[in-house]
Amino acid sequence: MAQKETFLTPEGLEKLKAELEHLETVRRPQVAEQIHRAKELGGTVDNAEYDDAKNEQAFVEGRILTLENMIKNAILIEEDKKPSKFVKLGSKVTVRDPDGEEEHYAIVGSAEASPGEGKISNESPVGSALMGKKVGDEVEVETPAGALKLKLVAIE
Repeated sequence: MAQKETFLTPEGLEKLKAELEHLETVRRPQVAEQIHRAKELGGTVDNAEYDDAKNEQAFVEGRILTLENMIKNAILIEEDKKPSKFVKLGSKVTVRDPDGEEEHYAIVGSAEASPGEGKISNESPVGSALMGKKVGDEVEVETPAGALKLKLVAIE
């Protein structure tokens, strides 16, 4: 099965690498120690602490595998020195709604998306609607709250 490409900025890739290192060097040994202590206290049968530690171990190991695959399949979003005429991965955009409210977004891969920080995925409804558009274009996006009209006013 082909692995999914992970689009990341250089800073996003570094964050994933740091998380992976933390899980491998700090969390994995902590969980192993929790399992060891729980075994000593009461064996493995009907031992809630042991079960919790094993569940935590499964989560940590799963996250490690996920991060390794994301890093292995990372495609870096290079920041252009000159602005693009069209929205693409890595673009910083300003959009205006019909009420005149402006929002600023950075278009990033889904692994880095954080709407609260103004980072939206190229796969999100707004992000995918903006991809390939130029300043002055209008897009209509279906959201849970209904249709949203946005005008692209700037691309950095």
